[in-house]
Amino acid sequence: MFREPQPTGVDPSEAGGRRYAVLGSSQYSSGGVVSIIFVLLFLIGVAAGHRAGIALAALAIGAALGWIDLTGTWAAFAANIIAVIVLVVLAIAEAWRDKQPGTGSRLDVPSLIVRAVAGALAGAVLGLPSGNWIAGIVLGAIGAIAGTYEGFYVRRFMAKLLGRDLYAALLEDVITAVIALLVVYLA
Repeated sequence: MFREPQPTGVDPSEAGGRRYAVLGSSQYSSGGVVSIIFVLLFLIGVAAGHRAGIALAALAIGAALGWIDLTGTWAAFAANIIAVIVLVVLAIAEAWRDKQPGTGSRLDVPSLIVRAVAGALAGAVLGLPSGNWIAGIVLGAIGAIAGTYEGFYVRRFMAKLLGRDLYAALLEDVITAVIALLVVYLA
């Protein structure tokens, strides 16, 4: 059903060992196939739309575990254990704050901006090894805005279904973390 784009004389080491199309390059035949990296860049943005901190923490965990190679890039510090700890603690704090009374709506403009910036940053970092950091900025930001709205409506539906918002919020946190880690692993 789906077929992998065929390289035309590309050295895989130039793309961090990955065989992904670089935006604007003619290294791969177009053939109507969207490179999986673009889907992953969008999905890390969606995760940032749900929880900005979880997406960034997943990238740091992935870098520390060697799932993505950020060596020699401006984001190489993310693989440092201190950066991992700080980002995980911030992600936990964000998830905790979300459950507190009086927490504002994720649809408020300041929250949307923070999530879009986090999505753009996460997309840029995820796109670095394949050379798709510009596409990562764009797709990460778009994914974050889409994920913010999708998360709002799905959580509201799940809260009604489960009878309590807390259960829906906890489920959202777990699913977001799993998806973010899976996206980083697959990238």
